[in-house]
Amino acid sequence: MDKHFHSTVNVDDTNRLVDLKQVDETIIEIVSDSGEGAQKCGQSLGAISAKMGNGVWTVEIIPAEIQPPARSREGASGIRVRIGSSKVTNMGNHANLVVALNEQVIYGRLRQDAYNANTLMLLENKWASHVSEDIRIQYKEAVNEFRQIGIEVFEIPMEEECLKLIPDARKGKNMWALGLICYMYSRNMDLAADQIKLIFKKKSQAIIDLNILLLKAGYKWAQNNLSYHFEIPPIAVDHDQVVMNGNEALSLGIMAAGIELCSMYPITPATSVSHHLAEHFHKVGGIIHQAEDEIAAMGFAIGASFAGRTPVTVTSGPGLALKTEFLGLAVMAEIPLVIINVQRGGPSTGLPTKVEQSDLLAAMYGQAGDAPKIVLAASTIEECFHFVILARKLAESFRTPVILLSDANLATGVQPFTRPNIKTEWFAPPYDQSPWQAGVSPFDWNPETGLSKRPIPGQKGGMYTVTGLAHGSSGEVAYQPEVNQNSAESRSRKMASFQRTLKPPKINGDSEGDLLIVGWGSTLGAIQEAVQQARNEDLKVSSIHLKFLFPIVPGLVEIFARFKKVVTFEINYSDTPGHPMITQENRRYAQLASYLRANTLCNIDCFSNVHGQPMSPDKIYYRIKQELSEEQSNLSHLK
Repeated sequence: MDKHFHSTVNVDDTNRLVDLKQVDETIIEIVSDSGEGAQKCGQSLGAISAKMGNGVWTVEIIPAEIQPPARSREGASGIRVRIGSSKVTNMGNHANLVVALNEQVIYGRLRQDAYNANTLMLLENKWASHVSEDIRIQYKEAVNEFRQIGIEVFEIPMEEECLKLIPDARKGKNMWALGLICYMYSRNMDLAADQIKLIFKKKSQAIIDLNILLLKAGYKWAQNNLSYHFEIPPIAVDHDQVVMNGNEALSLGIMAAGIELCSMYPITPATSVSHHLAEHFHKVGGIIHQAEDEIAAMGFAIGASFAGRTPVTVTSGPGLALKTEFLGLAVMAEIPLVIINVQRGGPSTGLPTKVEQSDLLAAMYGQAGDAPKIVLAASTIEECFHFVILARKLAESFRTPVILLSDANLATGVQPFTRPNIKTEWFAPPYDQSPWQAGVSPFDWNPETGLSKRPIPGQKGGMYTVTGLAHGSSGEVAYQPEVNQNSAESRSRKMASFQRTLKPPKINGDSEGDLLIVGWGSTLGAIQEAVQQARNEDLKVSSIHLKFLFPIVPGLVEIFARFKKVVTFEINYSDTPGHPMITQENRRYAQLASYLRANTLCNIDCFSNVHGQPMSPDKIYYRIKQELSEEQSNLSHLK
């Protein structure tokens, strides 16, 4: 299962000799048809493991359709859980164990390179005796094919065992499977029972008791029938931790920022932010407003901000597209606002349940005319929490909309991080009720910084004209050319003022070398793991990760100049050199690469894809080797 282990022989309570292997980490997948609870099983496993002190990262496996046909190869639904004895920052590479509720969903995951010959498979065996001969044949052929690949397949009577306790195994098989996995990986059963109580807290006590019974039954069956038994040592930590996914972290960040209003329209994969807020926001005096559409949600938020309180609106790519006209209004009227965009595949409806980093250029430039605003991207679940607080402060300090980019990988991924100590300076300040200074215009742009104080309707003398038209410092329509030029320069100067407060990005690795990888967003953990693997082989590769994207961070030209080759790694589309019709002249680069090439005038290359999957460390590592090989080949040719 894992090459980093040592074994001890224990006697369990069935008086069997059990070979207990200690492993540094493992990757487990639970896959099924939609609606069979595989994700709930994996989420519970992740939470239990995090509470036991392990590093954890989860990735949901979601089909493109809401309810694909049962037993379809494209309809795999489930979750991947990576558990380690050190901090875990990404989904990892091939799974060590897969628990599958039917054999057909495995094919979809094989096409996505999720498994290899070292993967152990625990497969529901009910299909071997199904009434349909076609299904029996499919099952037998699949098992033979998996074994030919080298996968070790154990056929497990999950349904048979569950039917001993419940009349419908489909509604309990996931908790039985959780018990089985808990035995295999020495998970704490008291914590597992507590987790079941938590996830079924709105159900009756009878349902809670039944699910705990299924959990224990799965554990007991594994104990009696499986020889695989592992232990993953916990991380030694001296501080409290919390466990949550990225959307929960965004929700808690909204509350910690002192934001009092969230206005949004439901959209995958951002909707669960509003679900979490709806459950807790009222406890801190917050209001969540579900608007009739994305445009209305944006308008409602702008109105709330005009009245003096910076709100948040949460969306995904198609929603951001609908918000663009109102976003331009907020830039022109200089109304503070936080827009959280949980990115997904595009364009149009695209891949609603899959990850992409496809909205960077839309966030920067997706409005009519010149509409500069601050854009930043979270790269960890912890940053999803803290960056909301930062975004509100920036919005108010620079009197501008701020777009915070997350993505589907962060949205559903679960990870432990240091429990935040709430600070009063995070919260929004009280309403300014002091009289507005007479003679000061509502857009009194500082000639150096472009900044101006915001009047609040309700202040004595604080009423002012707000318009989406180009305007001067008093809010009057810009009929004169120089007035419009000055206002545009002032809005841009604010971005330059903010950029002057930023520091160059920290380099992961040496400050010079053969290859520099540049990333942004949720690729951070996978890139750093792959770079470390390459550096362990004495390859001269380093990486930087950009969190402030607009305005551009300082020092990049100087950093790039110290490396022979600079390549962005991104989850969005770019043309592959050598493909049909693609030339050096017409090649389209990935989004961050395009932006960096334009703003640094450096020769930035890119590696990207739109597979709908997070980048794995091994894919990045192999690409690093390829990039360095090409660089060496080019140098040899020059000689």
